[in-house]
Parts: sequence; C-alpha cells; structure tokens
Amino acid sequence: MTISAIKADIGGYPGHHSVHPDLIKTAEKELENAKKAKLLIDYRVLACGDDLQLIMTHDKGVDSKPVHKLAWDTFIKGTEVAKKLKLYGAGQDLLSDAFSSNIRGMGPGIAEMDIEERKSEPIVIFMADKTESGAWNFPLYKIFADPFNSIGLVISPKVSRGFSFEILDLQERKTVTMDAPEEMYHILALIGASGRYVVKRIYTKDKEVGAVTSTESLHQIAGRYVGKDDPVMIVRCQGNFPALGEVIEPFAFPYLVKGWMRGSHHGPFMPTSFEQSTPSRFDGPPRVTAAGFQLANGMFVGPVDLFKDPSYDRARQKANAAADYMRQHGPFEPNRLGLDEMEYTTLPDVLTKLKSRFKKI
Repeated sequence: MTISAIKADIGGYPGHHSVHPDLIKTAEKELENAKKAKLLIDYRVLACGDDLQLIMTHDKGVDSKPVHKLAWDTFIKGTEVAKKLKLYGAGQDLLSDAFSSNIRGMGPGIAEMDIEERKSEPIVIFMADKTESGAWNFPLYKIFADPFNSIGLVISPKVSRGFSFEILDLQERKTVTMDAPEEMYHILALIGASGRYVVKRIYTKDKEVGAVTSTESLHQIAGRYVGKDDPVMIVRCQGNFPALGEVIEPFAFPYLVKGWMRGSHHGPFMPTSFEQSTPSRFDGPPRVTAAGFQLANGMFVGPVDLFKDPSYDRARQKANAAADYMRQHGPFEPNRLGLDEMEYTTLPDVLTKLKSRFKKI
C-alpha cells in the first residue's frame, strides 16, 4: 500500500492566511470520484495555513502517474475556483503549464511511502506553513536519534538498533545514507545546515521505511522567489518505530525555522491545532500541525488533531515570546535571513541599481 501526501498553495484568503472552504470542497469532490473509480483506497483533504493538503492511500506505488495526475488535476480545478474568487496567489505553486509523468519538479510538495500495513498502523501526517523543507531536520533527529527525546532508543529492543538517515543535498541533488547512532556526529554536521541538507527518508536497519518528507524547493525549481516550500511529512509510529508521544515531543520546543514573512525571516515553529494553523502576525509565525491516523486496510481512521492538546500551550507561549524578540530586529539579521539566502527576493535588484555608486577604497 502507498501513502501519498501531496500539497500546494493554489490561492489564499485573505492574502496568505488560509484555504477557502470552496477549494476544500472542490478537492473532496475530485478525490471522492477517484475513490469510486478505485484509483484511491481512501483520502482526506486538510489545510495548513494557505496550503491545500491531499492525503491519500492507494495500491499504485510511489510516483504513480495516475495518482500524481489526479493531484495535479485537482490543483488545477482548485486554481480555477481560486481565480473566480480572486484569491491571492491563485495557482502559485503550479510552476508548469502541463502535466508530464509525475508531479515532482512541478511545484507541489510530495511525501510518499510504500508500506506493508502492520497489525496496527498508527501514522502522523505533519503539515507546515511559512517555512522550508529543512524544517523537519531538527525533529527527525530528535525522534530517531536522540534518547533524551525518545526513550525507546534506550529501553526498546526493537528501536534501540537505531535508524538509517537518507540525506539529500539540495544544491547538488545527491543523497547519502548514514546510520545512527554509529555516524551521529556526521549526520548532525550535515543536517544542522538545513538550508542545504535535508532528511528525505528514515529507515530501520532492516530497510523498513519509517518517515518521509517533501523536499521540493520552489525557488530552485522556478529560479525566483515564488513562496516558501511549506513541506509535509509522514511518520510511522510504535512497534519498530518510536512511540506516538516520542514522535510529537520535539515540537514542544518551538525551534527557529526559515520562512515567515515573504520567506525571508527566521521565526519560531509554532505547533497549533488545525483551526489555529492560519498565520496572521507578520504572515506567521510559521505553523506546524499534526494529523494522527490509524490505518485499517488502507482506510483512514481519523484524523486526530494532535497539537490541539493543551500540553502544547506552553510551546505556543514560547513561540510568541520568540516572535516578539525576533521581530524587534526588524530588517536586521538574524530576523532577516542572510544575504546568501535572499538571492531570490528583490535584494539583487537593489544591489544592481546601486552598483555604479559603490567606490573602491
């Protein structure tokens, strides 16, 4: 069975705030027709900020052309609705005019995994808004390699064997697979630089997939700034993997991520309920939601809104305090990203205009 999570920003209202209900209705209609036609086993349509999330199960495998075309066509029809409503950035993440073999490299974010459904199959779909794909590096390390977060790494015979991290170099488009705990320090040397190295997949030592992320980089695909990547992630829980509580525990700390306003700032990653995943302050702070499911023969049982739990209230309070601190820097770093990460904004235009006025000393 394949689990596919495919998302896109096809229009927000107002501005970059949220997904209009009509877009959700349009997507649900398309996916329901696909389920009746036996293309899908089951589906859910969710939203995080201004990103429409298509969560699907099927038996067509990863990178299935029919499933990817379904997602693309759904986003196209949603974009038509968005244009009629004059929503902001209608079709923003659709960076191509026509569908080819699959949706990769066309703008939307994709996380997919092939699994053999276990006797009990709990999974979490993490969705983010106003940040980049490297935002998952920190929690994935905590979940699958840090015993201070996941006690199963110490006391569970199944989990204590450790995990393999498949790491993608976004610039060179190359991957390397490294083992934890054996190569823990080398893993950190790479994924600590989350703007370049991102965790793509995590496996058990028996090659059973436990997590997968979307790693599409919009500015690298388009060659210009068109919005942040707003990644999605699928994580399996229990058994050979960390427990549900260990999987969501890293988000009790609202660590800093890149994105926020115009994709050009550092901001705290705030865990919120589905309802509160609508960033307002300075188009933020960046949000993360967690949809918990049990799978039953490919059917979704859920979702449970995992960050609705009041035990995450303090994380939200910390995020607001961090947002206050970061915003007081205004246009100065480190609130604003460094120059090397501003190359897809209007900053190069400013430097071009001032070029003749710079004098050698």
